[in-house]
Amino acid sequence: MKYADYLKSASLDKNQVLALAYGNLIDDVPEGGFASLPSPPMLMFDRITEISHNGNRGRIVAEQDVLVDAWFFHCHFRNDPVQPGCLGVDAVWQLIGLYAGLRGAQGSGRALGVGAVEFLGQIRPYNKVVRYEVDIRRFADLPASNSALAIGSAKVLVDGEAIYTLTDAKVGIFRNIRYPDYPYPSENSVGGVMQR
Repeated sequence: MKYADYLKSASLDKNQVLALAYGNLIDDVPEGGFASLPSPPMLMFDRITEISHNGNRGRIVAEQDVLVDAWFFHCHFRNDPVQPGCLGVDAVWQLIGLYAGLRGAQGSGRALGVGAVEFLGQIRPYNKVVRYEVDIRRFADLPASNSALAIGSAKVLVDGEAIYTLTDAKVGIFRNIRYPDYPYPSENSVGGVMQR
């Protein structure tokens, strides 16, 4: 897929999501790179069913098929399997970063925080589908600082029933922080504050 076509995407199927996570969906990646997804098992959704833009606002919706043998059910918790709530929060950050990339933000995505999270239910091994509905309330490209920012609120549903809400989840996209030569030591091999 060409980068210009990627920016116009209204949805992404499972193969496209996986190709994006593995870095081979786009044939002509821009010089600054763009926000990528984690690869499995940290990739928390299987498909993007909706992507829309309205000025500096937008919406992105994804679905995750629940697998009875998912890695987290084996360890969280023994004899009481439940998908960790933090993975649902991470899914929302993943989607907000992806949305920023679809708006043309170049660089690497990093979660910056969340205003509030409320858990109303749980995801168990015999549920069927988790749905992440994220409404972007602000996207800003910040060229003076070589960064971009996206802020959104989300609802997480399992089999059609709302079980989490998140408000003001934030993701920043930053240029020049990528660490592609892992595990070798290099300029970006040590963390800390990204911009001083």
